[in-house]
Parts: sequence; C-alpha cells; structure tokens
Amino acid sequence: MDRREFMGMASVGAVALVLAGRYALTHKSAASPAGVFPIQHSDAQWQKMLSPASYRVLRQAGTETPFTSPLLNEHRKGFFHCAGCSKQAFDSATKFDSHTGWPSFWQVLPNAVIRRPDHSFGSNRTEVVCSDCGGHLGHVFNDGPQPTGLRFCMNGVALTFRS
Repeated sequence: MDRREFMGMASVGAVALVLAGRYALTHKSAASPAGVFPIQHSDAQWQKMLSPASYRVLRQAGTETPFTSPLLNEHRKGFFHCAGCSKQAFDSATKFDSHTGWPSFWQVLPNAVIRRPDHSFGSNRTEVVCSDCGGHLGHVFNDGPQPTGLRFCMNGVALTFRS
C-alpha cells in the first residue's frame, strides 16, 4: 500500500468516525419518544422510580448482562410485567429456556408491546417496547419454538413477576 492509498483509507475512516459520533449524539432511543405513550414521566421521575439498571434498560435501551437476572430461573405460574409501568406483558406459560442468558418467551400478551425496527450497532433487529410507557424491554427474533417460531428475548431488569 502506498502513501496515497493509506491517506485515502485514513480519510474515509475519519469521516466514518465523525458520522458515527454525530449519530450517537443525536439519535434518540425508541424507548422514550415524547408524546406517544399513555404513561409518561420526566426523565428525573423515571430515574427516581426505577433502579439504575432498570432505568438504563427501560429508558436508555440498554442491555443487562446475560445470565444475571433472577427472572431467568423464574418458573412459577404467573405473569411478567413491564417494570416501568406494571403492564402485563407475558404469561409464564410462554416462557422457555433459549440458552441465551435472558428471559425468553414465544408469545406476548395481546396489545402489550410495540415492535419497532432497530438498526443500532449496524444490525437489523426488531425492538420490543411496552405499549403503555414505551420502555425498552428487549428484542424479538425469528428463531423461537413453535407454535409462533418467535423468541422474545427480554431484559430481566425491564420486567417484574407476579404469581
């Protein structure tokens, strides 16, 4: 590689870094668009209401560390609710062990979530947010068990369980 090729590649890389930085600074998470969801709170109120881990996931579209959620091993009959607003989202009868490290379900309760395209980190995924508060719950994939073939891969800190 000669000097000219090197400088060209370095310039392209610098432009890509600048654009990525601009995107990160201006991109708003789909988890908290203003004026869309029936349950809304200010950012300060969300921070006060939620644990730091739940806030990072629900309001900033973060991801918890795999295999750390107590809900991963929750096998009682009951329902999983959004930790932000208590909306019932999943029936325990639809929970399965996906071996991914996150609570996974093959079906969501009717009208419990909204699915949105997520192109963050250069990938094409489908984000799952609570239909009442817009909290980021996780993502849905097409590699789950029958009868739906779906895997709702949820963050445990974004959910609570009630038997």
